[in-house]
Amino acid sequence: MTQKEKAIELLKQLDIYKPYIEGFRKKNYVCFFERYGGYWAYQNEELAAKINEIERKYGCLVYAATHDFCSIGEMYSLLIITKYPKEWDGLVETDGNVHTCFAYVWNKGDDWCSEFGSITVKSWGGGISRVY
Repeated sequence: MTQKEKAIELLKQLDIYKPYIEGFRKKNYVCFFERYGGYWAYQNEELAAKINEIERKYGCLVYAATHDFCSIGEMYSLLIITKYPKEWDGLVETDGNVHTCFAYVWNKGDDWCSEFGSITVKSWGGGISRVY
């Protein structure tokens, strides 16, 4: 299984809107979500550049993202497939419509505070939203 095949499997597990899955499958379009609403990452040049940087630097594949504001600033949570297949079974854990996902969280205001870790998202209506 390739990183892309695993990503498509996880997009389905997250119950993402089928046209977003097809955009990823056919054109490598990554969708980012704001309060469940989806947009293509390429529409945001800064986000698209960051996704490319993270993929090149770490050999991972970004398959979806969320965009949120919290007490410490503006955050993009980039859901990723690592380059190590032995880690793939634990990338998303699902309980109903709540999912714990492995991600790179980009702190846009303070890149030094960006990091890898697990986040929780809820799926609804074909989109996802980060839960704090």
